[in-house]
Amino acid sequence: QVQLVESGGGLVQPGGSLRLSCATSGWVVSVNDMGWYRQAPGSQRELDATITSGGSPNYDDSVKDRFIISRDNAKNTVYLQMNSLKPEDTAVYFCNADIVVPPLVVGRPYWGQGTQVTVSS
Repeated sequence: QVQLVESGGGLVQPGGSLRLSCATSGWVVSVNDMGWYRQAPGSQRELDATITSGGSPNYDDSVKDRFIISRDNAKNTVYLQMNSLKPEDTAVYFCNADIVVPPLVVGRPYWGQGTQVTVSS
């Protein structure tokens, strides 16, 4: 069974940094686009960043100059380096990936369980 397992969340002071990781477990044919979303209490889930299998990133304007998304295709893992964190970045962060699982030949979306990030002094 394919799963996305996130790690790296926690409590950080404003201006600080955190690095989130999301690893794919299970047997897969390929992992296409991967991304990170956030969901604050009482709000809808919002996209922060995505990255293609070729390594091309795309960012929401709110994080463009502060967050960096990257991936290790050998490990089917995506990362989110979060810098200059603000209290409004407090949310549960979810990773998402389009994964091709045998015997299928097209991908379907998978979600991680979420990891809490709290930015507070």
